[in-house]
Amino acid sequence: MSIAIDAMGGDYAPKQIVEGAILAAQEGIGDRGLILVGDPKRIHEFLDPQKAKDLNIVIHPAYEVIHMHESPVAGLRRKKDASIARAVELVKKGQADAVVSAGNTGACVAATKLKLRFLKGIDRPAIATIMPNLFGTNILIDAGATVDCNPEHLVQFALMGMVYAKYVLKKENPSIGLLNVGEEEGKGNDLTKLTFKMLRKTSLNFVGNVEGRDVFRNVADVIVTDGFVGNVALKAAEGGVRLIQNVLKQEVTKSWLSKFAAVMMKKAFDGLKKRVDYAEYGGAPLLGIDGICIICHGRSNAKAIKNAIRVAEEFIQNKVNRHIEDEVDRVQRALHADQQDSSLPFNVKA
Repeated sequence: MSIAIDAMGGDYAPKQIVEGAILAAQEGIGDRGLILVGDPKRIHEFLDPQKAKDLNIVIHPAYEVIHMHESPVAGLRRKKDASIARAVELVKKGQADAVVSAGNTGACVAATKLKLRFLKGIDRPAIATIMPNLFGTNILIDAGATVDCNPEHLVQFALMGMVYAKYVLKKENPSIGLLNVGEEEGKGNDLTKLTFKMLRKTSLNFVGNVEGRDVFRNVADVIVTDGFVGNVALKAAEGGVRLIQNVLKQEVTKSWLSKFAAVMMKKAFDGLKKRVDYAEYGGAPLLGIDGICIICHGRSNAKAIKNAIRVAEEFIQNKVNRHIEDEVDRVQRALHADQQDSSLPFNVKA
């Protein structure tokens, strides 16, 4: 399988992106080769041609970049030769099986929507982010791809998250929770109230509403929300992790005794850092598009890029998109057999 990598996207591009691709290739990820998409001259600063050949890495030229501050749609219109646009085109043409990018998230979402379209039965894409909890990990979906949602979209997000958890994370019968302001049925706004009713009508393992604090308590394998709330929750969690790390650094330097204790606790601190480090999880898949796209943190280092490429390979190997379409069809037929109702999920006119 070949994987296209946006070499110019991200705060530390192209250096960290190229080094991440090298790490992935050295570990045998991407058996049909890796494609670095970007300015060849800049890429060659960190990858000499002979090493690229030995590692089965090729360069696909693209001489423009959509920067973080730019409007995604306007950027794609003005910059036809943008690295993210060229990378997605490779997937569209069948020259790559997946795309990985740490660049402008909005541009990545827009490019895939315009060039790859959606899977059958899916009306909106969703970013599925791995979140650590006390006993492992769960999935938060959507983390920012679709900020304005209706209940049908959230049901589709739940289904896609279930497929991710089942076929990639290998969780049997994944549980689904709806992010809300309270656990009780009837809590929330019109969106969550209607979504709650719809999720109960599906065959998904729906466990009800979950609150923000439950994201880290392992109460559901998949936590569903709209992209606006999901992105706020994700950024708040990142801020909380940074706060804890900075407070720990301040506290352990206050006295010789605390420094000694920190040395004794180094293993525990290293374990904490590993569990909350986004680089360990690589990137977040953009689900619902007719292709595979892994979106990375803008500050991704080489390790994060390597792991994102690994995630892309897992999605290819586990045929996630095929399973999503199969599950959509199954749920749709079951709902229609139960009750002919045009307001039920998957009948919405997008």
